[in-house]
Amino acid sequence: MRKYETIFILHPSLDEEAFKANVEKFKGVIENGGGVIENVDLWGKRKLAYEINKVGEGYYTLIHFTAGPELPKELDRVFRITDTVVRHIIVKDEK
Repeated sequence: MRKYETIFILHPSLDEEAFKANVEKFKGVIENGGGVIENVDLWGKRKLAYEINKVGEGYYTLIHFTAGPELPKELDRVFRITDTVVRHIIVKDEK
């Protein structure tokens, strides 16, 4: 098991309920894939450094988790097919 962290930005047009549903969806992908979530940090709506597809702000979320090496590939696939995700990244935590 390795430690990972992912940060993703969700579209600002989401309401609070849809935002939480998306976060729960991604947490479910991690847990169903055999991962263990260590920390979820909801940063809220923030301005982006630059516009992405004419979007200037978004909901930021940071998740620290432990998982096998195959889980980040599946999580990345789910991020890519979810229309409400503006940007995402998954990195191995070297701490």
